[in-house]
Amino acid sequence: MATMRTLPRSDQLPYALYRAAQVREFDRIAVQDFGIPGETLMERAGAAAFARLRERWPAVRDLAVVVGQGNNGGDGLVVARLARQAGLAVRVLQVGDPDHLRGDARTNLDRYLALGGEHRPLQRVPRETQLIVDGLFGTGLDRPVEGTWAEAIAAINAHPAPVLALDIPSGLHADTGCVLGDAVRAELTVSFIGLKQGLFTADGPDCCGRVVFEGLDVPAAVYGWQVLAARRIDWLRFGDLLPTRPRGAHKGHFGHVLVVGGDRGTAGAARLAGEAALRAGAGLVSVATRPEHVAAIVAGRPELMAHGLATATDVQPLLARATVVAVGPGLGRDPWGRALLEEVLGSGLPLVVDADALNLLAEAPRHRADWVLTPHPGEAARLLGVGAAAIHADRFAAAAALQQRYGGVVVLKGAGSIVQGPGARPPAVCSLGNPGMATGGVGDVLTGVVAGLLAQGLGADDAAEMGVCVHAAAGDRAAAAGERGLIASDLFAPLRALLNPGG
Repeated sequence: MATMRTLPRSDQLPYALYRAAQVREFDRIAVQDFGIPGETLMERAGAAAFARLRERWPAVRDLAVVVGQGNNGGDGLVVARLARQAGLAVRVLQVGDPDHLRGDARTNLDRYLALGGEHRPLQRVPRETQLIVDGLFGTGLDRPVEGTWAEAIAAINAHPAPVLALDIPSGLHADTGCVLGDAVRAELTVSFIGLKQGLFTADGPDCCGRVVFEGLDVPAAVYGWQVLAARRIDWLRFGDLLPTRPRGAHKGHFGHVLVVGGDRGTAGAARLAGEAALRAGAGLVSVATRPEHVAAIVAGRPELMAHGLATATDVQPLLARATVVAVGPGLGRDPWGRALLEEVLGSGLPLVVDADALNLLAEAPRHRADWVLTPHPGEAARLLGVGAAAIHADRFAAAAALQQRYGGVVVLKGAGSIVQGPGARPPAVCSLGNPGMATGGVGDVLTGVVAGLLAQGLGADDAAEMGVCVHAAAGDRAAAAGERGLIASDLFAPLRALLNPGG
């Protein structure tokens, strides 16, 4: 067992992600095996949240703390007591019967009331409230909120004041990141003891706002009792994965990507993927497309070697020279695209499969170990033969099902893209990216980036995870000029900067 130490406080979030039941087990182990009283953990949680509150909103003088009947409400009551002791105007708005408060939560209600604190049922959030603290539900919620509880969430969201959520926004499923009927929209979420995987995917990013972590001085040895449910990944994790290039390098050292796609009317998709592979560092990139698109692709980006394919068999000489194939951007589902996909699948080369190639694969599923699949939720639904709602309901389960059915490495795109590889390696969740990236061609850029990294010798897991993170980080840099109006090619300049030392 690891030596006992405490996790430091840092605004750099941990990479370990857990399910709600695992974090509750950490809490139990800390209390029962390491002798930390539950009351102490609640006090630390409330104090940490209040410190974050003062740091983020130093001018706030009037706050409402909305509490339920469990320990999450107890954390909120600690915040309320500390706010009152600091001279702030504070009122506790109770949802549910306060007589149901037990143990440490009840103790903290009594302490708050002993200070003359205001405590009353929630009917509305007073107009003068400058900040709302959400202590309504904790991580145990597993069914849609209804009745009075739903009305409370609606009242919080209807008020113009910002919201600080304790541990998780009320109404958000801690494991899947899905809204259970309705959920609080917080500006800041303070997560305690262990980060919950649902904070970072599906509806989680919309509900949580900024996420910060407080370990509450729980000994590091506590965490050794659980296997990670998932891993949070960001660009800081991958900055040193690509080695410095030797001075004697030439283009042949960095692989040859072949992009196959660009049916009539969709040449841009293939060109974006090709340029992305170049910007990711591939030594050579060829584009196999309709003959009528060659001139435009070469004129727009002369570094791409564009080849017109009158028939599918014309791709064979190109496959013979390629290191990696990216197939699907603009491929279409007509006979031309179908025949090309069959040629590519028979090549034996490592593949990145996207867009219409995925839709065609859904019609004739097959399993192989040497590809990376990059579906968005609609494509994932077709690959699994389910509705899109089923994908959103549990993105972790969907990514695992896709990997099991099709093999290789799966990138389930969307808010909080999930990378699921084979074996025991936990899934990875990217915590970067922004809504400005929800525009045509951005997925084609990701396809090219992953292919370019594969061509440089990275394994499929690393290429997929690194590609997702640098793609998202580039999108965030591009969005500095505004999310609305961001286009796919805006990612190229930041991609190049990020993939080089000092970027």
